[in-house]
Amino acid sequence: MAMQRFHEAFDDWLRREPARPFLHLPDRDVDFGTLGRLADTLEHELRGDGVRAGDRVLIVAENCPEHVALLVACSRIGAWSCGVNARMAPGEVQAFADKADARCVYFTAAVSSAAARHAERFGATGSAVPGLARSAVRAEARAETGALAERIAAIIFTSGTTGTPKGVMVTHDGLLHFGRVSAQSRHLTPDDRAYAYLPMTHIFGLGTVLMASLAAGASLVMRSQFDPADVLDALARHRVSQLQGPPTLFSRLLAFMDERRIERPAAPALRYVYTGAGPLDMALKRQVEARFGQPLHHGYGLSEYAGSVYVTALGEHRDDTSAGTRVDGAELRIVGPDGRDLAVGERGEILMRGRGLMAGYFRDAAATAAVMRDGWYASGDLGYLDAAGALFVVGRLKEMIIRSGFNVYPAEVEGALHAFPAIRAAAVVGRPEGDGNEEVLAFVTLKPGFELNHAALDAHLRERLAPYKRPARIKVVDSFPMTLSGKVLKRELLATLDAPAAASR
Repeated sequence: MAMQRFHEAFDDWLRREPARPFLHLPDRDVDFGTLGRLADTLEHELRGDGVRAGDRVLIVAENCPEHVALLVACSRIGAWSCGVNARMAPGEVQAFADKADARCVYFTAAVSSAAARHAERFGATGSAVPGLARSAVRAEARAETGALAERIAAIIFTSGTTGTPKGVMVTHDGLLHFGRVSAQSRHLTPDDRAYAYLPMTHIFGLGTVLMASLAAGASLVMRSQFDPADVLDALARHRVSQLQGPPTLFSRLLAFMDERRIERPAAPALRYVYTGAGPLDMALKRQVEARFGQPLHHGYGLSEYAGSVYVTALGEHRDDTSAGTRVDGAELRIVGPDGRDLAVGERGEILMRGRGLMAGYFRDAAATAAVMRDGWYASGDLGYLDAAGALFVVGRLKEMIIRSGFNVYPAEVEGALHAFPAIRAAAVVGRPEGDGNEEVLAFVTLKPGFELNHAALDAHLRERLAPYKRPARIKVVDSFPMTLSGKVLKRELLATLDAPAAASR
């Protein structure tokens, strides 16, 4: 019989191989049996506190075994887990608790000092599971009922890079299906180990890392935060075979290797390197492939679709920045402003539907209606399909810059900047001018030991970009403000534009 709920993927391995390690922590391994006992204890505690099917349980967390056990326990009850990264600000955590109408809030206090501080603010008390704290139960919270309550596994909050964060209702079927699809695309087996620093409060960590590993029985080298030294150590000593993360992870990892003068990482078991959750430019792709000695795979997905819609499969080595081809169960269209399908090679908005599609935004009918078109989710992303069916994502509809009547795609300009030897990372944004035009502005960080040669950069950009695409100003900054999932907050960068800079053009 096909699995119906998220927890069944875990419970299947618990029955079959309880003594097999699933999580590899810095100081110990945790097997399925140990995790199962934690889940049993939490299920009993939640039921005793009055948590029932259709309730929301907010989990303020950084990655740890207790978080996995909470996800399993909630699923067994039929409650919806609502993950929030513990490094969010106090006001953000409170806003998410209110938005979710949470019955109770759990905090992974032992592994995260940030979670412990949030627990103190909420007046949380201890849990039957050491290392966790929990808030008082809210009697006034309203449980969801009926078919919707049975379908939903979790609420994933959007990053808020383009507006107010929304609660994406992720289905059990979507998570289970994508876990299988992702495992198949990587040829995952029980012998594989994935490096799991990506927060399980985000769809990347929950779907691509946790669910895929459960689908195949692979294990996780679990970490609560990103540390480039630990990544290299895990690759060298802990048989990590799967390394996944947003482009910013690889950019930071390469910067660390440059600082330590490490040309190639020791990674005897590594066989799959993947990036998603952000645009990929060719300069970064080539650098990663040269340093790791194997293809950098890429995919396209988002919170509103449980996992990836397009992905490059293991063994597929593309010499471009394509997000690969359509995964099983997904459908995609490229449409123009009038909603009509565009021809091969034409750029337009990406629409999608399929088994992974969200059930909507939690208690926000207006926001849901704004993105749904006759059953298709309008992503706000811009892209095109080539003749072979490969997807190329070129930017965000709301970030597209109109200059001299032409469309300027920030990702294209960023790619040209990334190809300049001194530049580590670039972010491009438009700013309205008085005549209705927009000027193209760029922010860059530099590689260690480099200074920006403006004349050389001008020559470099003239060879690669038409005049209307070239930035009017280029500002050097020390770092980019980012979401906890690795996305650049371009609005915050724009607000700093007129502040003093290390160098500007």
